[in-house]
Amino acid sequence: MVPTVTPDAALAARVIAAGGLVAFPTETVYGLGADAESAAAVRRVFAAKGRPADHPLIVHAADADVLDRYGAEVSPLARRLADAFWPGPLTLVVTRGPRVSDAVVAGLDGVGLRVPSHPLAAELLRLVGRGVAAPSANRYGRTSPTEAAHVVADLGDAVDVVLDGGPSDVGVESTIIDARGDRAIVLRAGGVPLERIAEAAGHDVVRGEHGPSRAPGMREAHYSPLARVELVSAAQLPQRVEARRAAGLAVCVIAQDPPRMPGTRILVPAPGDDGYAHDVYRLLRQADAVGADVVLAVPPPDAGLGTAVGDRLRRAAAAGQDAVSGG
Repeated sequence: MVPTVTPDAALAARVIAAGGLVAFPTETVYGLGADAESAAAVRRVFAAKGRPADHPLIVHAADADVLDRYGAEVSPLARRLADAFWPGPLTLVVTRGPRVSDAVVAGLDGVGLRVPSHPLAAELLRLVGRGVAAPSANRYGRTSPTEAAHVVADLGDAVDVVLDGGPSDVGVESTIIDARGDRAIVLRAGGVPLERIAEAAGHDVVRGEHGPSRAPGMREAHYSPLARVELVSAAQLPQRVEARRAAGLAVCVIAQDPPRMPGTRILVPAPGDDGYAHDVYRLLRQADAVGADVVLAVPPPDAGLGTAVGDRLRRAAAAGQDAVSGG
């Protein structure tokens, strides 16, 4: 069976109010949402994704009042960043308030909060009238969905309704900033470039420690397609293609300015770091669809949204190494 796919936000809001699961569009990727104040509904999210219970979720809401509804001791930094970037692809980690259940935050003392800018998400969240806890709407560890069809293919009837808002505009997940102190600590690069975070914060951002327990998407191996992903420079690309083809592997290349390589399937993201971000997950899924064994990806420069794209490709490549080693 397949879930109901609809643009009807009122229907989706009723499903969430009844304890159901709704996949909904945001400007970043599609999220798998449940009532953030219902532990039972939140547990359904973890079961549907196959997500470990020690990986926290982000609470989405219609406006910045979410800081005071679900946060406690909200710092001036958090309010400043919320004013600068909400609605938008920024998640702020603040000290959790009493309305936040352990199921949402995996027992941690912080909670990630976000106000998405996608108009259909905004309508849904306004109709729900409370926080919606949501990770990306895909099987845990796999490539995030940027279209409703991706959700249906990944989750099937594990989700009750898919709210179809068309393709995601940004294409990579939100930036996550730990804003509990007076320094902006980056837990995950994402849809708001780190350079803009630093400008709004008034200081250079601090890179947070890696590890799955502090925020979503921090697992070293993550965001992976079925094909193995290898990162390669543009200069190394032709030699690497020949080596993988000589090994009998079906090769697919993802690169913005690839050299001519007759007989090689090449997927080209749109120009610029924002174009690469918009297309990266769709192209990884396309590589799987054409039966690639290995994807050779040339990351964009490490600046702007290119930082987030490089992060996702690196984690996808790490997942492939885990598979090779049996980890």
